[in-house]
Amino acid sequence: MFTLVVVIQIIVSIVMVIAVLLQSGKGSAIGSSFGGSSSQTLFGSAGPQTMLGKVTAVCAAIFMLSSLYLTYISSRSRTTSVMSGVPAKVAPVNPPTPSQDAPPQTAPQAGVPGASAPQQPPAPVQKQ
Repeated sequence: MFTLVVVIQIIVSIVMVIAVLLQSGKGSAIGSSFGGSSSQTLFGSAGPQTMLGKVTAVCAAIFMLSSLYLTYISSRSRTTSVMSGVPAKVAPVNPPTPSQDAPPQTAPQAGVPGASAPQQPPAPVQKQ
């Protein structure tokens, strides 16, 4: 049913665009735009504006109703989220504790190679 309404909406929108483009301004009729000398005899005595206006109004009504129907159906059919299949990241409850087998860490000593504290160069010798 959804696909059928989408196809109907596409067809109605194409017909509506054609009907709007075929309508002429207030000063002339559709017969004169095709090169005819009589402007009111192409679609009868009522003129082309009335017929094309009715076609446009009917197409617009069908387009609006089908749009509302498609919106209603689309909102009802979605029961799950797009993100429902993605696992959630869970923060650890307790921070990890150091194991009992690990040696205790001591503060690095200055002057020992591999220490993280920068070594200071020796003070310059002052001459007297």
